[in-house]
Amino acid sequence: MIRIFAYDDNPERLHSLRILIELSENMEYIGEAPNCESVEEEMQQYQPDIVLMDINMPGVDGIEGLKIIKSRFPQIKVLVQTAFDDSEKIFRSISGGASGYILKSDNPRRILQAIEEVYEGGASMNPAIAKRVLEYFQPTAGQKLLTQKEQEVLKLLSGGLSYKMIADKLEISYSTVNTHIKHIYNKLHVSSLGEAVSWYFKNMKE
Repeated sequence: MIRIFAYDDNPERLHSLRILIELSENMEYIGEAPNCESVEEEMQQYQPDIVLMDINMPGVDGIEGLKIIKSRFPQIKVLVQTAFDDSEKIFRSISGGASGYILKSDNPRRILQAIEEVYEGGASMNPAIAKRVLEYFQPTAGQKLLTQKEQEVLKLLSGGLSYKMIADKLEISYSTVNTHIKHIYNKLHVSSLGEAVSWYFKNMKE
């Protein structure tokens, strides 16, 4: 039997997971909690094989809970589940030691399959998430998306120049710089200056 503990702040979601798992012959639903405030005690008490971990919860969230589990109970596998296909959360979860990543919108069969894959030592990932990961770890793919001018703007932006300074240096208008930066954000799937600069230093800086 695969012993499963679930974290989610949505009671209806927990109820659905409990019913789904209890209907599966090779799985046992052993416990649940609305956040990770007592994660260490719960892991010690229940000793699950798999933890279904929501990310966005009040108090101690899933990212922090994941870190605690992997540092204190490395044998427990964590399958992250969320309603958001957010790149930053995906990579923080994976770097934190998650064994898989599913979306809450995945159908019941896919969720059970993911649990079994992780239990057997595999790394289960929703296809949409897998695509994001591949794009992230293939910097040339992202770089090819940027035009020459966008690469120039990103380089200057990463050098600490303001929008106005970039406009003056490239002899273009302030609004054109703003447009270029919006395109950069969209193409690189980032939402802030910090993420864009981080991407530049990871993938483009020589």
